[in-house]
Amino acid sequence: MSAQDSLPPVAILCGGMATRLKPISDTIPKALVEVCGRPFIHYQLEEVRRQQISHVVLCVGHKGEMIEEAVGDGRSFGLHVQYSYDGDVALGTGGALVKGMQFLGQDFFVLYGDAYLQVDYQKAYRTFIDSGKKGLMTVFHNSGRWDTSNVWFENQQIRAYSKTDKTPYMRYIDYGLGVLQTAALQAASESQAFDLAVVYEQLVREQELAAFEVSERFYEIGSHHGLEEFRTWLSSHPGSTA
Repeated sequence: MSAQDSLPPVAILCGGMATRLKPISDTIPKALVEVCGRPFIHYQLEEVRRQQISHVVLCVGHKGEMIEEAVGDGRSFGLHVQYSYDGDVALGTGGALVKGMQFLGQDFFVLYGDAYLQVDYQKAYRTFIDSGKKGLMTVFHNSGRWDTSNVWFENQQIRAYSKTDKTPYMRYIDYGLGVLQTAALQAASESQAFDLAVVYEQLVREQELAAFEVSERFYEIGSHHGLEEFRTWLSSHPGSTA
């Protein structure tokens, strides 16, 4: 399969507890938070379909049944949607991906469940294929403006990535969309709960993480402030998700 022919599935990580969105998230999962009259997940699904992706795997946990009831099999969005449930124990973003691999192919996109992104999936995937690496991270020159920068990106290479060990060289941020080979996750146990950041950090150490720089800022609904920013943006761009 070439990057020009078709795009692989996208796994959307929807299993978080959304503690920063309380009290809204007391009764519904983050994916179903209302934005301008519609659940947030609708905007994500419409965007990935616009990007010519046809297969979506929703990695769900907390109140995941409500998401499945709202989205169904995805036909109303022109998609084939499958569900991978954490089970009795929250698996974290990394563990959820490992469990979801049963529905994913050799390569797949991974998208954070609270992110709305304006990025060319086709170009990002082509960069991933051309790199020959096990993973790719989209990066944005954030400089601490919209969230804490966590990527040292220099000369088109990711030199360092960490959510905890920050340095002054980190002026970029993980934009929220990645591409991975299943080989990047094979060392992890399906029963183990861990963060996707662990995988990215290991890939950086192995020099196996390519980068794709994005120029448009991200929007997220993981916090009340982010939710209001996205609502404001949608109100001024009424045709952007049509």
